[in-house]
Amino acid sequence: MSTIVGEALGAARATSPRRAGRRRLPRPKLSRRGKVEAFWFWVFISPWLVGFVGFLLGPMVASVYISLTEWDSFTPAVFVGLENYARALTQDPIFWKALGNTFVYALVSVPLGLAVGVWLANLLNKRVRGRKLFRTLIYLPTLVPLVATAMVFKMVLAPSGPLNDLLGLFGVHGPNWLLDPTWVKPALVVMSAWGAGGATVLLLSAMNGIPREFYEAAEIDGAGPVRQFWSITFPQITPIIFFNLIMGLIGAFQIFSQVYILTAGGPDNASQMVVPLLFREAFSFYHFGYASAIAWLLFVVIMVFTAIAFRTSRRWVFYETEVR
Repeated sequence: MSTIVGEALGAARATSPRRAGRRRLPRPKLSRRGKVEAFWFWVFISPWLVGFVGFLLGPMVASVYISLTEWDSFTPAVFVGLENYARALTQDPIFWKALGNTFVYALVSVPLGLAVGVWLANLLNKRVRGRKLFRTLIYLPTLVPLVATAMVFKMVLAPSGPLNDLLGLFGVHGPNWLLDPTWVKPALVVMSAWGAGGATVLLLSAMNGIPREFYEAAEIDGAGPVRQFWSITFPQITPIIFFNLIMGLIGAFQIFSQVYILTAGGPDNASQMVVPLLFREAFSFYHFGYASAIAWLLFVVIMVFTAIAFRTSRRWVFYETEVR
């Protein structure tokens, strides 16, 4: 009797819809034309694959191993485990100083850049004469290399530079921006706002895509320009704001050229950031293992802030196709 019941249960399981849904369907065979298309697909994508494996994935995997070693690039690497990570987290006050400076820079420069971008995009979205010229002028600074921009700001922020001369016209004695520990980070933040043109262009394109009927309906209801901006414009451009937020965070945490050229981390490590620190450890002191460990710690920090941004985006980012 038990044998009969067992066979019946086995047959029922084999023929149940759940079991049937788990069966793997046979893979369709490619025709000759499909095989040719697949071959050329791999041929055309192979340069990217070679570049990705050779110049991105390969170095990333190698840096994980290097971060677990003590290596100066001249002698064989010595495996030390997590010693480099422990040194950064518990024994190196300069690392925490650089990480704190990077936090301050990112948490100030990114919102400032977004605010400036939204403000400029809203101005350029008005129907005024010469707006195409203004759009071009605002976007031009993003085309200038960072090295050239840093050299220009080095002259602008000099003690006798144009910025202090301008402040002197109002009776304000300008500080020594790049040599004063109090003012060096604000100087870098001001410089970051110079490149707000890229975000402005994206936000402006989002504003141009908002249907005009929304504003006409708001005008009929008696909504003024401020109310229209916060009730119509801002919700419609939140996806672009969110994109610029993510890219801005990643870029701010990886700031390098401005610090390296303007201050070299000084004075007294007041402007030292994480990427210039790992660059110094790797190429000045030849501590490649320790520098790789700093790089992976920075990667974790960026991933944490990115995850927080994605988590909080559900509350303020609006998508037209999303139903809430």
